[in-house]
Amino acid sequence: QAQLVESGGASVQAGGSVRLSCLASAVTACMGWFRQARGKEREEVATIDIFGTTVYAESVKGRFTSSQDKAKKTTYLQMNSLKPDDTAVYYCAAEPRVCGVASRQGFRYWGQGTQVTVSS
Repeated sequence: QAQLVESGGASVQAGGSVRLSCLASAVTACMGWFRQARGKEREEVATIDIFGTTVYAESVKGRFTSSQDKAKKTTYLQMNSLKPDDTAVYYCAAEPRVCGVASRQGFRYWGQGTQVTVSS
């Protein structure tokens, strides 16, 4: 099984940038970034397949970029031009099979989350 640890959460002004990191205990076929604001439904931010192809949610497209360091087993989420609506707990997730399975059945493993707060 995979074990995930997120880090890098911060409090910033609107327009600022934050980079999140997700350290995984093993390489998986599909990685995902999610966020959940208090009292709201969890939202998918991005998914990254085994080839590094990333699909972003429309709400973050053009502002967020995900990347991976295979040697460090770490996935990053660079968040630029942050807005107050981006305020949420951000989670990374892993699916050991493929992204198609994750999209249909949900991700199998989840990190503990890290808080990002964006003020006006």
